[in-house]
Amino acid sequence: MELYLNAALLTLLSLVTIAIIRERNLFGSIILFSVYSFIMASLMIVLDAVDVALTEAAVGSGISTVVLLGTLHLIKAKEELPTKSTVLPLTVVAVTGLLLVWGTCDLPVFGVSDAPIHKHVTPYYLEQSIPLMGIPNVVTTVLGNFRSFDTLGETTVVLTAGVGIMLLLRSRNTKGGDQI
Repeated sequence: MELYLNAALLTLLSLVTIAIIRERNLFGSIILFSVYSFIMASLMIVLDAVDVALTEAAVGSGISTVVLLGTLHLIKAKEELPTKSTVLPLTVVAVTGLLLVWGTCDLPVFGVSDAPIHKHVTPYYLEQSIPLMGIPNVVTTVLGNFRSFDTLGETTVVLTAGVGIMLLLRSRNTKGGDQI
């Protein structure tokens, strides 16, 4: 059953991607991007990555949609038709996609317990979570302690992006050059 659900969600993602590529109205593109993020969040839930799904739903479907709609308010709503040939970019994307798919052929089967990732740091995290940190939740221990600098960096990037967006939206010039 899960295989069929994954196939259905991936098919929907493909269809929405094609619709985004073909859409020329920027409002329609923003809505399709939001739908794409929602379907991706649903796929993450099926794959038991609820934390990633919540982040995708909040940032992808929520905040990004609001920011893009705010930006659309400031610019034209219709994309101009391309004047150059799209054969080269399409070829580069197709070759890159094929290389990525080919690169996944040697990966271990999804969910097996004897995968290399489970033999290196995972046992250490599971064994040392409570003795070293006193926190019974392993995910909290990993994000807050073992990988705290990484988490700090990610938080800094999100904060910087948010401040940058606020400054861009705040400094919109009107006819007279005054700021609003």
